[in-house]
Amino acid sequence: MANAIEARELRKTYPGPTVALDGLSFEVGEGQIFALLGPNGAGKSTTVKVLTTLTVPDSGRARVAGIDVLADPRAVRRVIGVVGQRSGVDDEAEGRENLELQGQLHGIRGRELRRRVEELLEAMGLAGAAERLAGTYSGGMRRRLDIAMGLVHRPRVLFLDEPTTGLDPEIRVAMWDEIRRLRDQGLTILLTTHYLEEADELADSIAIVDRGRIVARGTAAELKAELEGDTVHVEVAAPGAEARAREALARLAEVREVHVDGRAIHARVGDGATALPAVLGALSAAGVPVAAATMARPSLDDVYMRHAGRSFEEAERSRDGSGREAA
Repeated sequence: MANAIEARELRKTYPGPTVALDGLSFEVGEGQIFALLGPNGAGKSTTVKVLTTLTVPDSGRARVAGIDVLADPRAVRRVIGVVGQRSGVDDEAEGRENLELQGQLHGIRGRELRRRVEELLEAMGLAGAAERLAGTYSGGMRRRLDIAMGLVHRPRVLFLDEPTTGLDPEIRVAMWDEIRRLRDQGLTILLTTHYLEEADELADSIAIVDRGRIVARGTAAELKAELEGDTVHVEVAAPGAEARAREALARLAEVREVHVDGRAIHARVGDGATALPAVLGALSAAGVPVAAATMARPSLDDVYMRHAGRSFEEAERSRDGSGREAA
């Protein structure tokens, strides 16, 4: 399978200094949904900006649809569609008008443009709202219009930067179906997300990003298969007991790894059903009160914790709280 996207040793530093990309490398095969999964600030949006010619890396190289991003950015722009975190929809224009304007920007005119606009309105379920002002659209409708605008010139590669952020769960699932449909039509899609479930359910292949580097790659099943056994999650009832909890669990033969995230203790074990009583017994003996305890099969959060040394939630909290990705 040919690669639709190739990134090699991309590096980017912003004033501060803030290291956004630290030798990031990956490739995406044609016709795949590829997810860059990571917390806010991991470097996902900067990666998309480099690949879509919106910023220049300090070093490294990249190709999209076989075209060198740095050597021929204009040619790259002709073969890609981009849907950013912020909507590009003009609220004061009708849905149809938004698509027509986008098509004209790409040099599409006349009958060809009218036919393409009708195709997209129908495909995205927006035909009945084509004459409504986009400002009256729901969040899900606006996002579908955003995607339609990115597809109007029939790109070979579509970039979706946090495409479902802020959408209700039901609308998010519907958007996943739409993205799968585009993949099934042969489109290559790179999406960034900080939703673990989204990457798990949607992506053919995943790259987990942390601090500007790829720390793990593979399908969701492959990544989780690296972690044999189960995870026991324990919430400590009293503050200040986390160190005692770590020490107590580290001494158990059943426990392979222990991670502490605030009052949450995550212990990797061989078999959760047999290890859970031993875990609770060790914590009780150490004088550590437990508020709740559960066990689960490996998740992408466990994979992230293994490779990044912290939980996904902890990584999210370590950002500045702006909710936007600065890197």
